[in-house]
Amino acid sequence: MGTMLSPEILATLERQAIEVPSWAYGNSGTRFKVYGTDGTPRDPFEKIADAAEVNRLTGLASSVALHIPWDKVDDYGALRTYANDLGIELGTINSNTFQDDNYKFGALTHEDPAVRRKAIDHHLECVDVMDATGSRDLKIWLAEGSNYPGQADMRGRQDRLAESLAQIYARLSGDQRLMLEYKFFEPSFYHTDVPDWGTSYAQVAALGDRAMVCLDTGHHAPGTNIEFIVMQLQRLGKLGSFDFNSRFYADDDLIVGAADPFQLFRIMFEVIRGGGLDADTEITFMLDQCHNVENKIQGQIRSVLNVQEMSARALLVDHDALVAAQRSGDVLAANAVFMDAFYTDVRPELAQWRAARGLPADPEAAFRASGYQAGIEAARVGGVQAGWGA
Repeated sequence: MGTMLSPEILATLERQAIEVPSWAYGNSGTRFKVYGTDGTPRDPFEKIADAAEVNRLTGLASSVALHIPWDKVDDYGALRTYANDLGIELGTINSNTFQDDNYKFGALTHEDPAVRRKAIDHHLECVDVMDATGSRDLKIWLAEGSNYPGQADMRGRQDRLAESLAQIYARLSGDQRLMLEYKFFEPSFYHTDVPDWGTSYAQVAALGDRAMVCLDTGHHAPGTNIEFIVMQLQRLGKLGSFDFNSRFYADDDLIVGAADPFQLFRIMFEVIRGGGLDADTEITFMLDQCHNVENKIQGQIRSVLNVQEMSARALLVDHDALVAAQRSGDVLAANAVFMDAFYTDVRPELAQWRAARGLPADPEAAFRASGYQAGIEAARVGGVQAGWGA
């Protein structure tokens, strides 16, 4: 296996796009406190401006995911025009049914039809936003479940979830899609209504072809083989999107690849094995991170570069040698092919490739030298800074 990135690999990387989340640029923190920082965006327009800076320096992040109601504006057409003028598209629309008192005991699964109606109507509003922004995907994550045995009728909640999702799905049009995310626990601790990929798959499979599973890399129990799930969902044609982040204990939402870069490599290998980086792929690669102590823009730069780097390494796997070793039962040879690609340092070649495209060879250094951060800190004074839940 050579160490050079071939023209074919570079052509694949040229197509790679990683959607960034608007909320990554807002104030965030731990479960106990949200920390304020200078220069934090005060509205969705300023979030998009920061995202455009990430794309300007990396060439990898040309779309921004929005969160409703955090990113509500009076004129979504104006927001779309503003983004397009900066070379940015408006991407996935994320719903929110976890910050309203009515949803204490559920939203789309609630016993009360009036509460379910409210939650369904919120999602229909999100589809209206999609119509105005040109967004393709509606992503649903539900903070629903129970804390104690006997507290809730788990089967009844699944039935009500199916009925609610069907009404939302029926509102989609054209190429619009529904993404159902899963998380094995939190904020509920006894049971979660959508705790795993199997539950998400069962629900979306009943809806139709334009309903898919969203895989968040931080939403699994310790030791879970995430790349196996990636493989299975791709095999079933139901892997619609990723939420990339990294975790040490629970849903840490840290910079992707920070905790386990080898896991990110293994995930990207299976993505490539399943055709997820082909020209006609319909998988959306998105970050879902909150930068609690680090610079937010620089954190997003590092994140998209980490995904690109591990994708490049995964593309270096010598498939012919790997298949030969697998078929002959040579366990260590097969593993060595894998590890040779993982240990290959592709950073110098990626830096050369960026420079050849008119991008900074070192985007992080270019950001630090640009004066952009000092500029937004001086300009964004007054008003209300955007934050988690704002």
